[in-house]
Amino acid sequence: MSRRGGFCLNQTLKPSREQEQKCQMPRLEDHCWSCSCSPKAETKHSSGANWFASKAEEMMSIITAMLGSAYGSLHDVRTANLIRRGLVLFTVGAFLALVLNLLQIQRNVTLFPEEVMTTLLSSAWWIPPCCGTGAAVIGLLYPCLDSHLGEPHKFKREWASVMRCIAVFVGINHASVKLDFANNVQLSLTLAALSLGLWWTFDRSRSGFGLGITTAFLATVITQLLVYNGVYQYTSPDFLYVRSWLPCIFFSGGVTVGNIGRQLAMGGVEKPHMD
Repeated sequence: MSRRGGFCLNQTLKPSREQEQKCQMPRLEDHCWSCSCSPKAETKHSSGANWFASKAEEMMSIITAMLGSAYGSLHDVRTANLIRRGLVLFTVGAFLALVLNLLQIQRNVTLFPEEVMTTLLSSAWWIPPCCGTGAAVIGLLYPCLDSHLGEPHKFKREWASVMRCIAVFVGINHASVKLDFANNVQLSLTLAALSLGLWWTFDRSRSGFGLGITTAFLATVITQLLVYNGVYQYTSPDFLYVRSWLPCIFFSGGVTVGNIGRQLAMGGVEKPHMD
């Protein structure tokens, strides 16, 4: 009995011990194998990428601010230069219009109402501002058209040539009221030749010739409308309501103001001219 009981007891205890050892054996699947360095590497890579992105964004904002300030300053400089040139052209145009209009009034070429003649300098007050505005527009258009056509004007780009051009223009105006011809047609042809000579001597550009013709046409039409509405009148009109030589005066005036505008656009720097 005792042996059997002991044998049975040993048999019953043996599996239990084996089971206990099996339970105490570690299992590979019970453990998570992972590399301890991978989270640190990912963290380091993500932080480096964030730093690079922040620096790139900061540099882009700095470059954008610099470009914006440079464009703003350049725009301000161009605007100030444009205003300065416009004021100079307006002053020159108003002064020339006042002087030349007084010359025509004294020679009885143009007639104004009596109430107008009693005003300051015996001239219509609206003539100098209108002519000054026209001179500013024409003088600013000339260099813009040159750059648009890709034909920079390089013929006699100096202030001495511009002053001679102004003197010839004043001489043409003086000849229109001083010279006596058998008829106005001969006077008109003479002034047309002088105006073309002024353009050939001081300009010789297609843009200058085109703008001169446009200026003569528009100014003549406006003058016809003013005379038609009774604002003032011309003595002995032979071209509808005005004198036939008036477009020649406007053409030479456009060329003269255009040369002044071109010289102002250069900034007053004198360059050797091309004969």
